[in-house]
Amino acid sequence: MRIEVLGTGCAKCNKMEENVRKAVEELDIQAEIEKVSDIGKIIEYGVMTTPALVIDGEVKASGRIVDVDTIKKWLKGET
Repeated sequence: MRIEVLGTGCAKCNKMEENVRKAVEELDIQAEIEKVSDIGKIIEYGVMTTPALVIDGEVKASGRIVDVDTIKKWLKGET
């Protein structure tokens, strides 16, 4: 599983990354987590506001911090 946190390094982006890492740890799953700060790559996803969360190439959230429980549901394939 590949998880990307899109953002330029602001406090909200850092919180999103922290929540992602906590969700992965609590589920005890293998995931590659990457912080993407390159504006060009962020725009390629069609994201105009950060932070954003991408799981396996699919943008799940943009412009808000997602809580740990919601991230865990997405990682388990729930909607």
